[in-house]
Amino acid sequence: MHAASAPSPTSAPSPMSTRHAPAAPASSEPSEPSVPAPEDRRLAALFTLLGSGLSTQTGAAIGSLAFPVLGPLGVVAVRQYVAAIALFTVARPPLRSFTRHQWWPVLLLALVFGTMNLSLYTAIDRIGLGLAVTLEFLGPLAIALSAARRRIDACCALVAAAGVVTLMRPRPSADYLGMGLGLLAAACWASYILLNRTVGRRVPGAQGSAAAAAVSALMFLPVGIVLAFRNPPTPAAVGYAVAAGVLSSAVPYLADMFTLRHVPAAAFGLFMSVNPVLAGLVGWIVLGQNLGPVEWAAVGAVVAANALSILTARR
Repeated sequence: MHAASAPSPTSAPSPMSTRHAPAAPASSEPSEPSVPAPEDRRLAALFTLLGSGLSTQTGAAIGSLAFPVLGPLGVVAVRQYVAAIALFTVARPPLRSFTRHQWWPVLLLALVFGTMNLSLYTAIDRIGLGLAVTLEFLGPLAIALSAARRRIDACCALVAAAGVVTLMRPRPSADYLGMGLGLLAAACWASYILLNRTVGRRVPGAQGSAAAAAVSALMFLPVGIVLAFRNPPTPAAVGYAVAAGVLSSAVPYLADMFTLRHVPAAAFGLFMSVNPVLAGLVGWIVLGQNLGPVEWAAVGAVVAANALSILTARR
């Protein structure tokens, strides 16, 4: 998941304003390196955002390869350690100077952060990557639609609900516990978004998210120690879990810091909405988890609901 929002992008001059500028006089001085045009930066940011989504889902898939040895709990513990190291290195939060007013939302965010990842990875273990991520995506989608007052947003909510009902339809092979864990991950992601806003108002920059990641890692430290003593992990399993932490936490965090400076929020949300599709594809390619036509239609309905809501939003 994504750890924190980057600062708002600063407005850049329009490329049209410099297109017909007069040529500078010749000079014997070496020329300065050219600065990429705004369009190039936006294009690079969008490709980075797509790569971030692939990194997140690939990390989750690789992490699931360690489930037979570490279990979802062990993989999440290692992922929390990696996320804490990455965020702490970048943000360097001054923990001793935090006030009680700042600490309580940070502590809640840490609890939600750990619960979100644990419920998601356990759901992946039970129902597969594509379906688990689709159900988890209902969290941010619900946040977006809850603030809307348009008829088209109500239609989008109905489309998304139809997709969920299709995914959770009764059938002999249905794993309702796994689906419930996916919905718990969705509720945690929605809470994560709301708490991040509160933390962002009270703690500067990414320091609050880094502190929450550190606290969450400390919460999982006893778990990691107990699991290591009960069932000593293999180097391969630890490598898979570390890769999950790097690909699903560190890489997306750094990528989002770049993309949020160069793409509008609507474009960011639109690209985020393809994560369930990416999860389905990665689950099929890496893990051999095939979704049937009905499941793909349900995933498409959830994605389409979010995309339609964003594309028709009033600017």
